[in-house]
Amino acid sequence: MPDKRSHRSAAPRDERLFAPEAVPLLARATAHLSWLLSRGYAERSGLKLVGDRFELTARQREAVGRSACPDGALRSRRARCVPIAALRGAQLAVDAYNVLTTLESALGGGVVLRGRDGCYRDLASLRGTWRRVAETVPALELAGSFLESAGVADCVWYVDRPVSNSRRLGRMIVELARRRAWSWSAELVGDADRALVASARVAASADRAVLDAGGSWCNLAGDVIVQAVHGAWVVDLAAEAGAPEGP
Repeated sequence: MPDKRSHRSAAPRDERLFAPEAVPLLARATAHLSWLLSRGYAERSGLKLVGDRFELTARQREAVGRSACPDGALRSRRARCVPIAALRGAQLAVDAYNVLTTLESALGGGVVLRGRDGCYRDLASLRGTWRRVAETVPALELAGSFLESAGVADCVWYVDRPVSNSRRLGRMIVELARRRAWSWSAELVGDADRALVASARVAASADRAVLDAGGSWCNLAGDVIVQAVHGAWVVDLAAEAGAPEGP
């Protein structure tokens, strides 16, 4: 069935699945999964154990899986995260779909997760297809205004070529940058994660494969949401309370 959505909004059951009273349970589940991952459990088996224990739905399990983080990765990510104040003069490599869909979701009223590592992630699933929505241009403009005020020197947006409409998105990015006199470029690549990891630039992404590759990174989507999307539906699963204390 073709995707006819005009907004990056919440799923029909999200209001119940991520209601305020459900968040403490999901935060505990995230802490438990993080504990298991820190002790060598595979993510799939660990998530099944935690999901069954806390009786989570498939979508809640997805949220917990995206928000958990083992201790070693947490320390490493924090050590390499570049704060807003240090971005002046920096050159960024932006994970286009990763950043864009999170900002679109925040603007469209969709669920945005704050994970254990402090990164903000959406629950949108592209499944090989991206479609422009009402929030697309506002999301790009917000990101651009933020980067401009932070004094970022220039950005290259890496757009995954296999995702449909990628060429169109690349043109939108370049055209918007031209109109606003932003030093941006867009590159269609076979694998944006691989391009980000190979780049010497600061990576703007919340993708775990990028964050754990060892380079410097910034929490672009999260910083923009905190500063500029004050009505965003942020589900904070970063709480450490409730994690197991031992085997």
